[in-house]
Amino acid sequence: MGENRSDEGQQPVAVRAALRARPLRFLRSSTPWRCWAHVLSGAVLGLLLLVVLVVLLAAGLALSVVGVGLLVLPAVAVIGLPVGALERRRLRLVEPVPVPDPHRPLPGAGRRVRLRTRLRERATWRELGYTSLFALPLAAADLGLTALLVFSAALVCSPVVVWALAPETVMLIPGQAVPGPVEALPATAVGLAGLLLCAYAGTLLTVGRVRLVRFLLGPRDEDLGRQVLELTRSRARLVDAFEAERRRIERDLHDGAQQQLVALSMTLGLAAYELGGHGGGSEGDGGDGRAAALVERARDEARQALEQLRGLVRGIHPQVLTDHGLAAAVTEVALRHPIPVAVDIDLPARLPGPVETTAYFTVTEALTNAAKHSGAAAITVHGRIEGGRLVVQVTDDGRGGADPAAGAGLQGLADRVAILRGRLMVTSPIGGPTRLRVEVPCSG
Repeated sequence: MGENRSDEGQQPVAVRAALRARPLRFLRSSTPWRCWAHVLSGAVLGLLLLVVLVVLLAAGLALSVVGVGLLVLPAVAVIGLPVGALERRRLRLVEPVPVPDPHRPLPGAGRRVRLRTRLRERATWRELGYTSLFALPLAAADLGLTALLVFSAALVCSPVVVWALAPETVMLIPGQAVPGPVEALPATAVGLAGLLLCAYAGTLLTVGRVRLVRFLLGPRDEDLGRQVLELTRSRARLVDAFEAERRRIERDLHDGAQQQLVALSMTLGLAAYELGGHGGGSEGDGGDGRAAALVERARDEARQALEQLRGLVRGIHPQVLTDHGLAAAVTEVALRHPIPVAVDIDLPARLPGPVETTAYFTVTEALTNAAKHSGAAAITVHGRIEGGRLVVQVTDDGRGGADPAAGAGLQGLADRVAILRGRLMVTSPIGGPTRLRVEVPCSG
């Protein structure tokens, strides 16, 4: 049960602490007045809320026979939302620490989405339960204390009332007239005792209300856990969408621009062949010779652009990763790397796409950083399945001293690994070696 506790069990109640610390000075402070203000406003709001609930329920039940009531009853379900927000704000009369909103924010959401989301949240139904308590027992307690407070204040003022109304007859007790202000002084003493009782009773009632608000209207661990889970799922969906878009771009480049460059290179080759005298022209024509040189130069530039485009396509998402898996893709990168790379990746089967993609780009980022900054002479890439997790380690024998916080590359990879509930660790002491270790659950 401890994991479902609200903050109420951890935060003290301010008015209760003031009462326990200084029981007598408490009466001269502003705390009793603030508690009375909280109780009086609660009595008024409780009566209004009771009327609203009765009207909504009656209208919903009466109109349900024609189907219109089905539109009214959801209003009863969500009436706790504004009540909860008002109660968390009204609590600031007596509590300096605000109660956080338990609902997750929905910026830009439409009314239907907002309503569906709120009806699925447990906090909404706790607020509805609090609203029911507020309209019945809590309002009754507030009204009872308000009546006692008003009656006690009237008794305190009774000598002034008797003096002001003289010679009219004033009866504080039915059947017993009070002849003068002096005879009303005992009633004043009773009124002062009543005010003293109201001060402590109002404080205790406020303490109970604060705890109830924190328990029912504040966030719980389960609410925060659901928000974190939903945030993780939304981030994972975002990564999947980004990956799908990246593969679409890769296909467009491979099937579109790359094929056009290949066709351009072939056309330029044919043009150079014709201009070189094989198409019936004069071989010694100086103009044709210069044109052939320019065509050949354009052909070389088209070939370079094609190589750069192929490298870009491989960087976006290598086809070998899709066709043959992580080990083959890393091996292909190692063959093109300027530093000798020994690849030792032994996997029993293909892994889920997000796992392979995350591991591949982590390895390529590590190899790129090693080539730029490490001064290493050799790099090893080791990958295995350990306890249902893919564990890949990249080690170089460079100078070390790498700081993961210095650049956004590794930090971005760490964030991406975290979405898959994995982790990325970098150890790089001065003098080396540098080890990058990534662990990702194979469930993806």
